[in-house]
Amino acid sequence: MHHPLLLILVKVTIFSLMLAIGSNLSFEKMLSFWRKPALVFRAFIAVSLLVPLVVILLLKLFNLPPEVMMGLALLAASPGAPLSTRRAQRAGGSLGYAASLQLTLAILAVFVTPLTLAIFATLFENISQKVAILEVARQVIMVQILPVSLGLLMQKFAPTFAHNIAQPLTFIANGLFLGLVILACILGLPLFFKVWGLPMVAIAIMVIASLGIGHVLGRLDDDTRSILAIFCIARNFGLALFIAILNHVQQQVIPTLVAYLILGAFVGFPYSIWNKRRLAKNPL
Repeated sequence: MHHPLLLILVKVTIFSLMLAIGSNLSFEKMLSFWRKPALVFRAFIAVSLLVPLVVILLLKLFNLPPEVMMGLALLAASPGAPLSTRRAQRAGGSLGYAASLQLTLAILAVFVTPLTLAIFATLFENISQKVAILEVARQVIMVQILPVSLGLLMQKFAPTFAHNIAQPLTFIANGLFLGLVILACILGLPLFFKVWGLPMVAIAIMVIASLGIGHVLGRLDDDTRSILAIFCIARNFGLALFIAILNHVQQQVIPTLVAYLILGAFVGFPYSIWNKRRLAKNPL
């Protein structure tokens, strides 16, 4: 697919996903989550600090190809995957906490994503020439903050309208995302062999370590543990691809992004089943 068309598809997909998230969550629920600073702080540390730290260690320890390094750096810098709320529910997590965390990470991405990429660019010369930091911040505002804000405003001032469009909007957004993933898989197939071997080991370690970080930092006495684990593992594929396109490296990094997506689902699914059983045996 031609680069501008792919960019438009990615923009429309992220915009619709974020609008759906905003229109599905009331501002009151959002505020109730923010009134628990310890919970917010622990989630931020796990998703936006410790997972990138794991990736930095992996890039230092393993001699990975530059395109794989770039792909993992983009994933580390892109928290808050759009479908995490649904995945967290499958793991037995609370919808309110998952949706609030999703929205918080989407808002924080404006600062977190450029800052994380700037750190990676400083530490690794393979990444430094390929990241337009301020442009990333500007574009994240356009595709994430703007639609989320519109959704929240609709919830506040036109609740009936927001309620009526929330479900069809979510359906369309999820369909677009699925189409984007399938397209990325097709585009990445010719270069997929580059991810075998050591890169695949590095991706597997990132996936398992991310899941472990979320599971350990989640509270023992409620269901936030599984949600945090899922949010750590589920990086924002759309945002990572979007930044890759802005920096003209999408062709090189797509195989790494797709490999992570597949491996993340492969590891996350049995964890979700196990956690749901654990919660069923020990009801809160």
